[in-house]
Amino acid sequence: MRHETRHRKHALAGLRAISGDQQLLGTLVRVIGSGKQALDAVMLEMGRMVAESIMLIEREELAGPDYYPTHPGLQKWAHEAGSAFIGDQKVKVTRPRLRDVEQGEVPLKSYARLHATGDFSEELLEKILRGVSEQKYAETVLGAARAFGVSPSAVSHKMVALTAQKLKAFQERSLAAYTPFALFLDTVHRGGEAFLVALGVDLNGVKMALGFWQGSSENHEICEALFRDLERRGLVLSRRILFVTDGGSGLRKALRERFGKKLVHQRCAIHKARNLQRHLAKRYRAEAHHRFTIALEQTHYAEARQMLLELEAWLRTKNESAADSLLEAFEELLTVHRLKVPALLRKTLLSTNPIESLFSLVRHSERNIKRSRGSAMLQRWLGTVLLYCEQQFRRVKGFAGIAQVMATIETEQAEPPQAQTKKAA
Repeated sequence: MRHETRHRKHALAGLRAISGDQQLLGTLVRVIGSGKQALDAVMLEMGRMVAESIMLIEREELAGPDYYPTHPGLQKWAHEAGSAFIGDQKVKVTRPRLRDVEQGEVPLKSYARLHATGDFSEELLEKILRGVSEQKYAETVLGAARAFGVSPSAVSHKMVALTAQKLKAFQERSLAAYTPFALFLDTVHRGGEAFLVALGVDLNGVKMALGFWQGSSENHEICEALFRDLERRGLVLSRRILFVTDGGSGLRKALRERFGKKLVHQRCAIHKARNLQRHLAKRYRAEAHHRFTIALEQTHYAEARQMLLELEAWLRTKNESAADSLLEAFEELLTVHRLKVPALLRKTLLSTNPIESLFSLVRHSERNIKRSRGSAMLQRWLGTVLLYCEQQFRRVKGFAGIAQVMATIETEQAEPPQAQTKKAA
């Protein structure tokens, strides 16, 4: 016991010699005050030594040095095994003890901070979302011989509890203060199930994952259920929102039943372009894609509409079904042109790319989940990943033009219903 005590004191003396006693004390006091986060960048061995030194210094500040005790009622009382979280690892440390002659054991505040588990779970979850699987996590930590509590089962239990908390926070957070300018709606398929997801863009161009609803497909009932859930949490769904979808029949039906002729709906140009390609023989696809792209690149509604009419006439000579497919979404493809959306913002709103990018992040974060174990697991991870992905969101390009577009929508909604634009024959 005396040998171990001398060894620890030598280690503390070595730390003091490295940077000077006063500087070391100042640094360690800041560490104690800010918690274990200050240790995250330190290598495991150095981190363990610093953690033990922090506790020794705190004990000495309370009871005084061995040769000059400052508090006669406090007695240093050997050491015992303990653990601390350094970075994202639970590491064995030797904890110094301190006793009050009247009240018994005196807890060390530094040990309580270093021993806290909450931050460990958060860091572990972030590492897993970045691609470290639960089964291989133990292989990735430094000094695996000194790390413990990171077995696959231990990690799984921590993840179940933490992802359940994340899902609850996601599904219960209020949307009353969120004013959407645009709403992207699309479906991501995971574990054989369909999840309809709503991604909002507010008046400042800030994106936010608003909610999701699980179903067998993107049908009308699932869309209505998602809308009701968003409204339950305070989101106001109005005709002044620009809805961007891939053109699924269930979504279109739900939107039209809610908003009727005043619906502001932009069909995804990329999905429609792919649909046209599937209708055409290979020798016509390049020409059709070029004509379609040039038409939607036009700034003015009249010019874009005229070029789409010319494309429809050309398609009639190649494939009647392709021409009918274009007409089916004709005006909805030109919504952003009709609203005079500035070019940079129009590029964002012309397709469902923003929500597709979100789904790409979802798939990347979940790529190590090899087997789904029911709806609860799928929902826990989707809610967790959506919250995680929000940290990487940036404001949409061209957000400065949102106010102008909102004014155009307000003017359009205030006008009496107009006769629908005649479809080209």
